[in-house]
Amino acid sequence: MLAERKAKLVVALEKSHLFSKLTEFQLDRVCDSCKLVKLDEGERLFAQGDEVAYFYLVLGGKIKLYRVSPDGHEKIIEIVSQGQTFAEALMFMDEPHYPVNSTALESTEVIAVDARKFKSMLWDSVDTCLLLLGELSLRLHKLIHEIDTLTLHSGTCRVASYLLEQAPQGQACFDLDIAKSVIAARLSIKPETLSRIIKSLSQQCIISIDGNQITIHDRQALKRLSIDKAGFLNGG
Repeated sequence: MLAERKAKLVVALEKSHLFSKLTEFQLDRVCDSCKLVKLDEGERLFAQGDEVAYFYLVLGGKIKLYRVSPDGHEKIIEIVSQGQTFAEALMFMDEPHYPVNSTALESTEVIAVDARKFKSMLWDSVDTCLLLLGELSLRLHKLIHEIDTLTLHSGTCRVASYLLEQAPQGQACFDLDIAKSVIAARLSIKPETLSRIIKSLSQQCIISIDGNQITIHDRQALKRLSIDKAGFLNGG
């Protein structure tokens, strides 16, 4: 069983961009300090304020990173999917604590990487240090873009951008595999506003929706809306 577990870890880590420059020896060291964690839908991985011991790689499923406001409203910071890592930047902080909550949106499996041991190993892998810096830089730019979108753009712009991001390259049809209430929270709009925007897009024949399946009929119109700060329907 231990050999099978380690083989599974090695295969998963080798596929991840962050671990791709590790030598066989270094990869073996990482595997020895990892553990597999399986979560049911709604199960918490860690809570805001918990001391950081691990960062994570999602093997399957989806993880929701979020904070809760004093009035009880949930603000989703990020939704992490298969193949993505999260919380790795925290290993460089003194006495780090997780700044967000982490909960599985569906049945999910993650690899937990010992943050202290991985940080120690970075002294021996300049290539991995550079990859990590690149990953964190891209994430920072993404967060800056998101702040710009949430503060300057309308609800319609946010929804249009989200739909374009979810659509596979060159494909018009795709499934919304996340609950609409979660999507609304991610885009900082009310669920009823999301429903109104989708209905409006459908009425203009830009998209159509059948259950959870979205079909984009006019990608150019959706692109125009994704960069239109005024929009045609205010977001709440």
